[in-house]
Amino acid sequence: MKLFHCCSALAVAIPLLSPAGVLGDAGPSPAREGMTLASLRAPDVASARAQALAWLRTTGKTDAARLERFDAIWSAPEQSVLDRVALTLALGDPEAARLLDDAKDPSRPAPSDLPSVLKDKKRSAYFRANLGLAYARALSKRRIYEEGLAALKAVRPEQVVDPAAYFFHRAVAEHALSLKKDATRSLTGLLEDVADAPDRYRLLGLLMFQDMESWRDKDLGDIARKMDNIERRLELSRGGPKTQKIQKEVIARLDEIIKQLEKSSDCNGGACPNGGAPSGGAQPNQPMPDSRIANNSGPGNVDQKRLTGLAQQWGTLPPKERAKAMQELIREMPPRHREVIEAYFKKLAQSQTNQP
Repeated sequence: MKLFHCCSALAVAIPLLSPAGVLGDAGPSPAREGMTLASLRAPDVASARAQALAWLRTTGKTDAARLERFDAIWSAPEQSVLDRVALTLALGDPEAARLLDDAKDPSRPAPSDLPSVLKDKKRSAYFRANLGLAYARALSKRRIYEEGLAALKAVRPEQVVDPAAYFFHRAVAEHALSLKKDATRSLTGLLEDVADAPDRYRLLGLLMFQDMESWRDKDLGDIARKMDNIERRLELSRGGPKTQKIQKEVIARLDEIIKQLEKSSDCNGGACPNGGAPSGGAQPNQPMPDSRIANNSGPGNVDQKRLTGLAQQWGTLPPKERAKAMQELIREMPPRHREVIEAYFKKLAQSQTNQP
């Protein structure tokens, strides 16, 4: 109930907000050149229907049965204009129908490239733009952001029947891929260039922007976003070099954070004077075997090599060994740091388990 009231209040406040004041100087949106503010607007149902029928006639597929199905599509008020246009494209073009069916089907593998039909200049701009938007929206629902974003970049927002959906799904993909500047430009387009953007898009757009305001490079939030992206890519069977590179970045940054925590703990929260060694912690005379967790008496110490090794094989360890290793790994760490490490390895285990 509290969430409902919060969202309702924000929805009322959205029209009163100045997008320029909220977003600042985000740079031009993908639609800004040669346009004025709020110059994009979705066509009304009658105009959209006329455009769709004109396109269908160019295909030559206007037999009585097909026109009857067309009328049924455009007589369904529960369907959005974009939905009805997408169904019309599928009705008149078998390749479009297959593309949209595959994009919606969760059992189908994620695409690896932009479909050729969306790059075919022999096709009309109306066909390519609106098919590309419907395709990107379907991929977005499956968290396939890379190819969805590529499809949206291939067209311009003034070419589609739903400019608000164009900017919204583009921003969703860019936000998920941590493309902050690009996402901010798309949100500027949504909030400033589209005259009739639905409140739900505007609300979620503002929430995305507020979330990005808290982003900092190489902090724990950055690690969490990379972990989410790793998990998403593995769920899409994309465990190749790019995913492995992100995994290595996470492990390397986690190593750096732990080293900083150790130094802070050993020096009682401050820099060690004159670069000297911290006081109080046990100083081992010889290195410990790789198979053991370092257990110095100083708080927060952890064996960096062991940490990296655990991260690489975590998904293959039996549950009992995982629990034992985790207990030893975080035993000397402050509670607030334990939560970070536990969350990291929990996500890592899920990702490695799902990896083919």
